[in-house]
Formats: sequence, structure tokens, C-alpha cells
Amino acid sequence: MTEIANTEIQLLKEIEQLRSELAAAHRTKAVRTAELFNSEERFALAMRGASDGLWDWDLETDEVYYSPRWKSMLGYGEHELENNLSTWASMVHIDDKDFVLKDVQKFLSGEVDTFEVEMRMRHKAGHDVFIRSRAFKVSRGENNETVRLVGTHVDITRQKKAELFDKRNAKILEMIAKGKPAPEIYNEIALMYEERHSGLRCSMLELEGSKLLHGGAPSLPKAYCEAVHGLENGPEVGSCGTSSYTGKRVLVKNIETDPKWVDLKHVALPYGMRSCWSEPIKNSSGKVLGAFGMYHNYPTLPNEEESNDLTSAAQLACIVMERDQNQKRIRDLAYTDKLTNLSSRTHFYLNIEKLVKTSARDKNKFGLLYIDLDNFKNVNDSLGHDVGDILLMRVAQRLKRACREIDYIARLSGDEFCIAVNNVMDDYGAAQVAQRCLELISKPVELAGRKFTPACSIGIAHYPDDGIDLKTILKAADTALYAAKDLGKNRYAFYKKELTEKAEYRFKIEQYLREAIEKQQLSLVYQPKVDINSGSIIGVEALCRWHHPLLGQVSPVDFIAMAEQIGMIKPLTEWILKTACNQSTLWNEAGFSSIRMAVNISPSHFLDSDLVPLIKRVIKDSGIMPNELELEVTEGGVHTNQENLAIFEHLKELGVLLAIDDFGVGYSSFASLKHLNVDFLKIDKYFIDDMLVDHKAKLLVGSMIEMGHNLGHKVTAEGIEKEEQFCMLQELGCDTAQGYLFSKPVSANQVSKLLGRNFTC
Repeated sequence: MTEIANTEIQLLKEIEQLRSELAAAHRTKAVRTAELFNSEERFALAMRGASDGLWDWDLETDEVYYSPRWKSMLGYGEHELENNLSTWASMVHIDDKDFVLKDVQKFLSGEVDTFEVEMRMRHKAGHDVFIRSRAFKVSRGENNETVRLVGTHVDITRQKKAELFDKRNAKILEMIAKGKPAPEIYNEIALMYEERHSGLRCSMLELEGSKLLHGGAPSLPKAYCEAVHGLENGPEVGSCGTSSYTGKRVLVKNIETDPKWVDLKHVALPYGMRSCWSEPIKNSSGKVLGAFGMYHNYPTLPNEEESNDLTSAAQLACIVMERDQNQKRIRDLAYTDKLTNLSSRTHFYLNIEKLVKTSARDKNKFGLLYIDLDNFKNVNDSLGHDVGDILLMRVAQRLKRACREIDYIARLSGDEFCIAVNNVMDDYGAAQVAQRCLELISKPVELAGRKFTPACSIGIAHYPDDGIDLKTILKAADTALYAAKDLGKNRYAFYKKELTEKAEYRFKIEQYLREAIEKQQLSLVYQPKVDINSGSIIGVEALCRWHHPLLGQVSPVDFIAMAEQIGMIKPLTEWILKTACNQSTLWNEAGFSSIRMAVNISPSHFLDSDLVPLIKRVIKDSGIMPNELELEVTEGGVHTNQENLAIFEHLKELGVLLAIDDFGVGYSSFASLKHLNVDFLKIDKYFIDDMLVDHKAKLLVGSMIEMGHNLGHKVTAEGIEKEEQFCMLQELGCDTAQGYLFSKPVSANQVSKLLGRNFTC
């Protein structure tokens, strides 16, 4: 290489000497014309004899001479391109321009003794050409000042492409060795061959069954890749579809006219694809795994180098595909339980570790169910292991049905299973899944001609309450499982005993509540409402109570919420309305007139289309006056959408009274009032409790009363327990009071005894 460089420099110096002779000949008028012609001819001959491109840069004028060879390297004719530095600047690659100019400055300043750079320049056809440039300085005058740079350009594109190809090939082999994802490697393979052949675009398709799936094509349009993804291969399905079907190379010179592309050319031609060559990708046993495609933007067939590269590209892609399929088979064997097709213990542990990390990050809670079949050993011993395997498969199917889509289930070993119950809001979520597991597994199954009823025990633990890592939460669930077996099997148990009792209690409520509502086994009590100014009882609020022979007195907080969950709130509300309104009519008939009956309406039921017709029926059937029926809806259930507002208006048209319950504790109260046509605001007990000791609470209560009056509403204060509260509310101008000071909720008979009483401050 040094010898070649010295030869180039020597040639340049000879050319420079000839140019000097020409210049001297022009300056000396006495020189004979023949001598001048001879000098010019020598210069021209030397230029033509040079195999490299020559350039001559005048540093004073920035004029640059570019030789015909220099121009032809970049695809231009002898008389094309302007002779100035801007010509070079416009053609050099933007990423190379700055470092080349810096090297020029170092050479001119004497910081370095030689100038040699490698750069990329844009060919007229649009592709890059790799250039090696060398130069020497030309000096003039007494100060030996550099006035010109003269140099050569050598096209080293083939050499550089070979180097880049080798580097990319080494990188791809390293990616394969390191187990990088197949799509990443496919893209690298495509780019390697695209750099090697200008205008080429590559694609890899994987064969799954009879369908071709997109593997990698970094330079092809996304729309085209999506169009061929899932393509069914066949004998006349484009180039890759045909190649993967026949197992042979398919060369299509012209996509537009080739019959194999009749049904596909409409998705290829708009993106400039005019020819396509495809090589089947086969594994070591000859099985077709996919196809490697090369596309050109003009009709053509591959030359010898491109043909060889098509073969080598398919072989390289085969290494990746075969590795990927082998790894997938290994993962399936390691991560899937062959008997039940559920996840294996290994895979389950990996997922739980991942779930712990994400739950810790997102501050989520999840439940872990540890499940063990009861008396499974008896099945194996009496019916055989083959029958036991059948039972395990049936149980796995039933457990899958018990899970939600977001839950994760695995078989750990033998007759042990685990379920991760994701995103549980409370302990009841995991218990619901456990209950479904118990119910589904306990359904009879026929085994070896005999009817068998399986059963299981389930231990439940929660992250992070019972464990903050895989080991501790599994231990907690396992401990809970043994507790379930100690309690008699065929049941579940929490890691903490009190949670088991709580969940069992809620399930019993659910079990008995439906029957209680259908058979009207609940009762009503009534809490009086007192007119603050007169002290007389002007109304009552009907409250539901449930006493069950086994559960005892069930809290309304528990059974009302459960009625919502199991879809029984509508029949429950209908029964309360009918019972309360009939009682109001009985009081009227007994001489206690103008006693308002208040009934709470669930927010979900309030938006039901059947509510208004239900109120009409109850009013008609009971004979209650509409203005003696007050419907209370909590502030949280008040929405100002059109549907909600329409219901308020329909109810007002009936003449019933409307109240917003728990006023002040929700976010929407003040914003809602300007839209809603209501009669009463009920100030929540939260404010009343602090009114005597907290000046701010007193101010808030006073403000709410004043605001309610200004908006045309009457105000009721609930939770009155002290006479001082009653007196303060009287001072603040409150209209109605309700609370233990006057009476706890009592039966209808007891209310009748209270109706004649007056309460004074």
C-alpha cells in the first residue's frame, strides 16, 4: 500500500511540474508556440494515463479542477459539474464532510505531514461511492506559501463493502450466539445484503403451518409487510409463497406480468417493487421453514454475485429460524405441563416473581390460591394412575373455567395447582375465585365407568399482606392450605383466620339474601324527622333490617352492598317502597296525617328506566299522596348528565319530593345543585358531630343551610344526638332534624306512639 501511495504522489508531482511548465509558457511571450503545444499535450496525456481521479484546488480562489476520471467515478460526464469547491461540498456525505475539512486544515497548518482520508460521495445514480483521497501541497514565493492542493480520488467501494459485509456478518453471528430475538437478527441480515447491492430490498417470511408470517424486512413499507403477513402459501402465490410451497428457488423478473403475482401485484407495484427472487429456507433435514426474498425496483434477474448471495442469505436466515424453533420447543417443554397443558412449576415461579415486581411498582395487590385435591391418592390406588391422569386433566379444565382472563394458573406437581388472582381490590376477590373452584371441581365425573365426585382444599394468601416475595407468599398459601384441610377439607382458608371467617360470612349473606328478598323475609324500621321550629314529627325515614335465624342481625352495610352485587337491589327497593307507602297510608287512616315517608334509592337503581313507572305503580296501589313520598339519593349518585336530569324532572312531575342524602361529603354537590330540581338537602352527620367543638364545622353547616335556602331548598340535619346540637341548628335556621336525640329507628307501632310528641330546645 505504501508503494502504491508513493507512486500516486510521484505521479501528481510530475503532473504538477507539467502544469508549471504550461503556466510558465503562458507567462513568457517569447516561448515558441510549438513548445507551448507540446507542454499542453504532455499534460493531457499524463491526465489520461492516470487511472485515478485527479483534483486541483486553488486555495486563493476556491476554484477546483476535476479530471474527467474524477467525474466519471461519480457518474458525470467530462463537461458536467462546476469547477469550484461547492461541487465537492454538495456531493460528499453529510456525516463525512466536517472531518475531511478538519484533516485538510491539519495538513495545511503543518500539524500533520500527509493527507489521506476515506469518505463517501453521492453518485449521480443516487447511491454512495466510497473514495480514498490523497494530496500534496503546492507552494509559491519567498515564504513558500501553500497556494494549491493537488490530489487523487480512488474508488474503494468494493473493498469497503466487503469490509462492511464481513463486519455485519460477524455481528449477526454474535447476535445468534448471544440469543438475540429473531426479528432483530432478520433485520440485520436484510441490511447486510442491501448494503452489498444498491437498490435491493430484502424480506424474511416464516412458515407456520401453511401461512407465511412476517419475520423481518426493515426497508420494505409497513403496509406491504402487513399485507403479506398471514398469506397462505401455494404454487402460484407470489415468489415467496410459491418458493415455500414448492421448496425451490423462484425468480420473477417482472412482477407486473408474471402470473404468480396476479393476486398480489396490486400491493407490490405501488411501492416500487418490480422484480422478486425468492429462496426457500430449509432446515438441516430439508423441511421448509420459510422464504428469503430479494426485491428490485426495476425488472431484472440476479447476476452471479446476487444469485450466490440469495443462497447464502437463506442459509444464514435458516440458522436463526432453526435456533428459534428449537428454543421454542425447549421453552414449551420447560414451561408447559404436558398432561394438563397448564403452565409448569418453573414458568409459574417466573411469572410470580415478575408479578411481585410489577405489583410493587404499581402498588397493586394480588391473591395466590394453593389448591390440592382431596383424597387423590385413593383414586390412583383404586383406579390406577391412568385414571388419575384423566381426573387431573378434567380438574385442570374446570380450574381454567373458574379463573378470570387476567388470572394465571399452573400445575405445580402431582395434584397440586396454583392460581395467581391479579388486581384484587379486597380479600373477597380471591375468595370468589376460590369459591368457583370449589363448586366446579365438586361436580361429579365418570371415571372408568364409575361416578366420582372430586373435591379440593384451597389456601389463600395475599401480596403484600402475607408475603413480599415468591418464597414467603408461597409459604403463606401453603400454610393456609393445611389450615383448610384441618378445617375439614373441601373448603378454602386464608392465611389469617379472621379473613376466612369474614369471607365465609359474606358468602353466607349472598347465599341467603336472594331467598330473603324473594320471600320478603326482611323488615322495616322508621326513624322520625322533627320540624325544628315546632318540635313535632313531620316524617320518617324507612330503613331496612334483616334478621336471619342462622346469621343473626345482618348489618345493612353488608346486605345492601351485596344486593347491588348480585343484582337484587331492584326487587329489594320495590318491596321497601310498597311496604313503606302502605304503612304511611295506615297512619293516615289512623288520623296521623301529613307524615312524609322517606325511602332511600340506590344510585344504580335511580338511573334505571323502570324507576319512574315503579313509583307510579306504588303511588297508585298504596294510595299515598305523591307529596308525602320523599325519595333520597346519595350525593355520590347525583350526576348532571341529561339522562339523570330527565329522571329528576319526571319524578317532580309526579309530585314526589326529592332529597340529596349525605350532602357535603361528595365532590359534586355545589356543581350539581344549579341543575337539579330537588326539595331537600340532608347535611351529613360528619359535619354535625364536630359542630359544637369546631368553629369551622359550625360555619360550614351555617353556610350550607343559608345556601340551601337561597336556592329554594329545605335543609335536614341528620345524626343529631345532643340537645345542644338541636338548639344550634335552630339558631342557624335549619328546617328538619333527625337522630338518636329524638328516636332510634323503631317499628311502625312504636312510631305511632311517638307521633303525638313534641321536642323542644
